[in-house]
Amino acid sequence: MHPLIAIPTSLALIYRAYSHKSLTPLGILAAALTALIHALHPSPLPFALLGVFFLAGTAVTKVKHDVKASLTQSSGGAAGGEGARTSVQVLANSGVASVLVLVGVWRGWARGKGEGEWECWGYGGDVVLVGIICNYAAVAADTFSSELGILSKTKPRLLTSLNLREVPPGTNGGVTLVGTGAGFAGALIIALISVVLIPFCGLDDLVQRTELGSKSSLDGGSGWTWREKGMLMLAITALGGLGSLLDSALGGWLQESVVDARTGKIIEGIGGKKVCSLSCVIGSGVLRMRADGM
Repeated sequence: MHPLIAIPTSLALIYRAYSHKSLTPLGILAAALTALIHALHPSPLPFALLGVFFLAGTAVTKVKHDVKASLTQSSGGAAGGEGARTSVQVLANSGVASVLVLVGVWRGWARGKGEGEWECWGYGGDVVLVGIICNYAAVAADTFSSELGILSKTKPRLLTSLNLREVPPGTNGGVTLVGTGAGFAGALIIALISVVLIPFCGLDDLVQRTELGSKSSLDGGSGWTWREKGMLMLAITALGGLGSLLDSALGGWLQESVVDARTGKIIEGIGGKKVCSLSCVIGSGVLRMRADGM
């Protein structure tokens, strides 16, 4: 991506994160490094997806923030709600994409190709770029479903329970129809941006590049028509939404949700940190007693 576009855009996004307190200081540092890596890719798409995800994710986080804060409880005793995102959360969302960007840059360098490679993208082209798109479709879906699903008027259902039992809002593994729909909408936004920015090879381009043929991909060639673009959008949206559901399922299996016995609300760790449950507190107390007795 051209430095004259990447540098001022990165500075603007960093300033916005700082002024709106969207990220912690280490989160801002991680975001700056992520933006630098994404800017190395010859295609503007990875950098654009990073920016769109940050702005869209921040926007849905602010939607009815006071209402969402009242639905959960912070481990510090205050109201819940998403605070400034940490470096761990930044890397969790964009770390895989950053690695894929570096792989794409290395592959282009090894082939001796630069930005000219992106003048026209034939069907079945760079698989790494598809991986970057799917990464942001999945994390966008997860963010949208988490931030908007908690506002559902119906209680979440635990995805990992056989009877899909009702659970308090904010429970790991809990899903609602509103949240699921919002997740697919987030993935669709990423799909739309991708289709707009990818320099697809049309049939006219392929006529000039006879080695690729002059047929569309569905007709056995390598060209893109609106049929193929539509199928790509549907695939990205579906994979992103399903990725969000998989994340919920893994959260239900692997992450612990702690409920305040007095309020019935889920207790959230500050900055996304793990909340210490009763067994954890007792265990820590036993260890401290053993340490004091030694």
